[in-house]
Amino acid sequence: MTQSISDLEHDIEETRARLDQTIDRIQDRLTPASILDEMLGTVRQSPMNGLYDGALAAVRRNPVPVMLIAAGVGWLLHRVSEDARRRRHLEETARSAEAVPVRNDGAARIYDPDRASDRPSPNGIARPEAAQI
Repeated sequence: MTQSISDLEHDIEETRARLDQTIDRIQDRLTPASILDEMLGTVRQSPMNGLYDGALAAVRRNPVPVMLIAAGVGWLLHRVSEDARRRRHLEETARSAEAVPVRNDGAARIYDPDRASDRPSPNGIARPEAAQI
């Protein structure tokens, strides 16, 4: 504990420099290109190397079908996630409504006081809230 303040500051600066170097190395390893290189290196060292090389050669010979397949899979995943999101939204809406009448098509009908009514008034006179502005 007899170190002077300048020695402590020097130690702190050295520690910061080592920490900066460590962070830079970690960032270099976490770039998409380095992650892909590491994954490909792992695959190439596996016993499935021949299968990988054959698949890579097929992709290089036929890039358009591969892109179409990738787009189709991406579209499928997008639709599945949209359906799940829509289903969750409907469940949350149904849970939050107090008394929700059901329309003929089976969808829940939500009361919105700011929305004009779809029904005409009983006496045939247009309701002010339903009037078109």
